[in-house]
Amino acid sequence: MAPICSVFRRFLKSKSLKYTPERADILNAIIDMGDVFEAEELLLTMRQQGHDVSKATIYRTIHLLQESGIITQALFDAKQAHYQLIYGKTPRDFMVCMKTGKLIEFASAELVAVRDRICRELGWQPVGHRFQIYAISPETTDAGDTDDTVE
Repeated sequence: MAPICSVFRRFLKSKSLKYTPERADILNAIIDMGDVFEAEELLLTMRQQGHDVSKATIYRTIHLLQESGIITQALFDAKQAHYQLIYGKTPRDFMVCMKTGKLIEFASAELVAVRDRICRELGWQPVGHRFQIYAISPETTDAGDTDDTVE
C-alpha cells in the first residue's frame, strides 16, 4: 500500500492541484490525531501547535481528502460533522447512544464477510466500510421510562 502522502499527491496532481505545505501539515495533523475528529478541533489543534492555517484551508483540504478516499465523514450527531482517517486502516464500526452521545467502537468479522459477499455478488472490489448503530445505552435506562408500574 502506498504511503498516504503519495496517494494524496497523486490525487491532487490528477486534479491539477498542488501538494502545498499547508495541505501536508493538515494531512499530518489528521494522521497524528489518529481518531475521529471535527474540523474545528483540527483547526484548534493545529493553531495550538503553531501552524498558521485558516478555517477555509482546513475545510477545503478535508473535502479533498474525502474525495481522495483518505478520510471519510462520519456523522455521529446532528450538531457537527466528524471525520476519520480510513486509508490503510482496519474498518472501524461504532455504536452511538442517542441520549448521551456515548460512542463505542467494535469489530465484527460477520460484517466484513457480508460486505465482501455483497461486493463479490455485484462485481465490486471492497476497500473498506463504515457501519454505525444508533441505540440507547443501558446506563441511560431510567426507572421512570418503564410501563410496568403497579397502581
